[in-house]
Amino acid sequence: MHAIGISALAALENPALAAWLSGVGIATRTVDTQQAPARDEIRILSASEIRQATVRDILIEMTTGAPSLRLAAKGLPAIIRFGFEDMAFGLALVAELCRPAARPAVGEPESAIYLKLAEKVAGSDATVLVLGETGTGKEGVARFIHAASPRADKPFVAVNCAALPDTMLEAILFGHAKGAFTGAAGASEGLFRAAEGGTLLLDEIAEMPLPLQAKLLRAIQEREVLPVGATQPVKIDVRIIAAANRELATEVAEGRFRADLYWRLNVMPLALKPLKARRLDIRAITAALILRHTREGESVAWPTANALDRLMAHEWPGNVRELDNVIQRALLLRMGDRIEADDLAIEVMQHVAPALSVVPAPAATPIVRNGNLADVARASEMEAIRAALDATGGKRLLAAAKLGISERTLRYRLAEMRELAAA
Repeated sequence: MHAIGISALAALENPALAAWLSGVGIATRTVDTQQAPARDEIRILSASEIRQATVRDILIEMTTGAPSLRLAAKGLPAIIRFGFEDMAFGLALVAELCRPAARPAVGEPESAIYLKLAEKVAGSDATVLVLGETGTGKEGVARFIHAASPRADKPFVAVNCAALPDTMLEAILFGHAKGAFTGAAGASEGLFRAAEGGTLLLDEIAEMPLPLQAKLLRAIQEREVLPVGATQPVKIDVRIIAAANRELATEVAEGRFRADLYWRLNVMPLALKPLKARRLDIRAITAALILRHTREGESVAWPTANALDRLMAHEWPGNVRELDNVIQRALLLRMGDRIEADDLAIEVMQHVAPALSVVPAPAATPIVRNGNLADVARASEMEAIRAALDATGGKRLLAAAKLGISERTLRYRLAEMRELAAA
């Protein structure tokens, strides 16, 4: 990314500004406000330099009053005001206003180094494997790699392998010929060809069925796909990024993932830490989320120092998705102009979430004494699922691992149990 210009006066009034931006991976340089800025250049100026500002600039004013942020509008630049107590979040907002759209929001220097590595990887065509817990931002990293690559002007296509039925996944990925199966009234190019010249993200790759893994391996190795019902393969030019929320090496060892495909995907592994291990990222992501959920014309709600402390102290088992829920709820329920610690309602979500995962018990008793063998097996399976969910606090991913099945299979079983309970 291009360096952000900082005027000498803005740097003098905010001594921590340049170091802060550098620490989160945003390069800066000193600019002369008397010279016209380059097209689309973003500069950070002192509020007193408003006469030299353009609509793309960011004005900063140190104040002893309540913090505020007025976003750029009607030809006027953005202006942000804050004092010492709100400086950390104020600088996080400044970094967010400078951040390129495709670059994930980070506040940790280690996360900035991670993005630097991802940017370096983007320059090659190497296959990338992004690993991390659910909700850590794996798709955001994949989009960043695509945007920083020579393929940036070509399509970015993402598919969640866990969200599609096994019977449809092959046709969706590789395409199909007309009449290849019942209902195939026309031909389909498939997602590999839809991403031609660009990047294909295979999210939740660990959920892909073993037979399809062999076909994916061939597609990656030979750079060609064979649509369902076709007799001739089609050449493709696609960069593959795979993502998984489980360790694929463990999946290989337990026979659920092909070793040859694992080594083909594991050219450049990038592991994302959970949010609880990236405390300073919490502040940066909070700034990004508040700006995302602030509607045009609304004033930006600043969290208090106590609210930020609570956010950064939480363990975030749901990672960024959980943080997003908390911020949206706080913006809706806050009583004043600012987000107070009591507006966050984090504890409420902690207690409610596991309860929502519990499957309602059917009227029948868990053990069928006089039923047929199928009924006994079904009741035993239901009891085992309930026990696994209880033992893991309602977390389906952990429960599935405990049961030795995939999370997708567990979802199907839970849906069946709910239908039985409702009957």
